Amino acid sequence: EVRLVESGGGMVQPGGSLRLSCAASGFAFTEVMKWVRQTPGKGPEWVSTISGDGRYVYYADSVEDRFTVSRNNAERILYLQMNNLKPEDTAVYYCSRQYGSSVDEVPPSQYWGQGTQVTVSS
Repeated sequence: EVRLVESGGGMVQPGGSLRLSCAASGFAFTEVMKWVRQTPGKGPEWVSTISGDGRYVYYADSVEDRFTVSRNNAERILYLQMNNLKPEDTAVYYCSRQYGSSVDEVPPSQYWGQGTQVTVSS
């Protein structure tokens, strides 16, 4: 059974930091992985993509220079370090397996984990 379990979310003030983790099981985990986020009433938004070996990373313009994606394939964990958080970063964050070949495409929701809430507020 494929499982993706996110953790590390919470409430933080603007300018603060959080590190999200995603523990993966049930598949090889040497494939491309993504982070996506969603706020109520809005469609899902692609955040970041990392290659299977971690050498190549891609970010949405909205998070470039603030977020860093990484992975530990031996531990089967995907990370998202989020710095200088802004209120507009408030969302549920999901890690996801790749679907298709596009770097910035949001995979179907059945490829996501259960999500972790990030709230940025003063």
